[in-house]
Amino acid sequence: MANRPAPALVLWEGDQVELERLTRASGVRAGLAQRARIVLLAAAGVGNTEIAHRVGVARQTVVTWRARYGRGGVSALHDQDRSGRPLTIDQARIITETLKPPPRSLGETHWSTRLLGDRLKVANSTIAKAWRAYGLQPLRTGSFRFSTDPELEAKVIDVVGLYLNPPQNAVVLCVDEKSQTQALERTSPILPMQPHLIERRSHDYRRHGTTTLFAALNVTGKITARCHPRHSHEEFLTFLRQVTSAYPRGEVHLVMDNYATHKHTAVKAWLATNPRVVVHFTPSHASWMNMVEAWFSMAERQALHRGSCRSVRGLTTTIRAYLDGWNERAHPFTWTKTADDVLKTVNRPGAAQTGH
Repeated sequence: MANRPAPALVLWEGDQVELERLTRASGVRAGLAQRARIVLLAAAGVGNTEIAHRVGVARQTVVTWRARYGRGGVSALHDQDRSGRPLTIDQARIITETLKPPPRSLGETHWSTRLLGDRLKVANSTIAKAWRAYGLQPLRTGSFRFSTDPELEAKVIDVVGLYLNPPQNAVVLCVDEKSQTQALERTSPILPMQPHLIERRSHDYRRHGTTTLFAALNVTGKITARCHPRHSHEEFLTFLRQVTSAYPRGEVHLVMDNYATHKHTAVKAWLATNPRVVVHFTPSHASWMNMVEAWFSMAERQALHRGSCRSVRGLTTTIRAYLDGWNERAHPFTWTKTADDVLKTVNRPGAAQTGH
């Protein structure tokens, strides 16, 4: 008689659906889902020993939760307030320690939740909660660079003024080159996207040479571009001649960075014989003011990064196809900051400058 199986547990009215929900819901705590499963198995007539085996708990645990459910229903399965003084966590101390570098003896450059938790004798989940509350992300890092250009203010005012108030009957072009663009061939065929599967590529590749993409972005969105195997002043001059041929009438204003090729004596001499071409240099370490950089970024993401090219010719064909498609759907690039806005933030990391 002592080993007689326990009778099937009788569920409270309406509890079946809620108990099943608790066992499936991803946001339910594991302990609560486990208790709901115990009750459902008990209601199905499964013996306590078998339930313990299936759920992975002690037999006495099954007996305890059967009894609690019998007395209080689903609400009795939830955690109850613990007796004694509630645990208090000094988040200020956690934040203070986080903002200090780890001791040199630890050999770490930054804190992890586990490392700081071990040091402060608290759970790493407590550290993570404090970091979320105060917006701290020790595992992440960024970079920045200050402009030391003595003509910073004048150049910002010049370039931004050109974007916001371009001269009448003139063309404004943002010019630069994307050098060392590699023709990379994946060692295995790319596996295309399928339902429930993303596109997949092999991590290794073969290199087949490089090309340099020269581009001039009209603020209306149209791109004039050319690929060359090198990016010396000779190739740059060839590209400038192409640009002026594309815009044969009126003034042409070029926004460029301070790359040595752009200031070569041969380039200066050509500009002197073509007075309708006016150059505006961005401040040093501020090439982000050149809006063609945003277009280069899009070309990389949309056409180059995921490609596989067996030769430089294949790469240039890919670039040309992207250029043709882009110019068919081109849209304006709009500068959204005044010169004062830029100068307030130009020597601090983090302000967005363009929209498109």
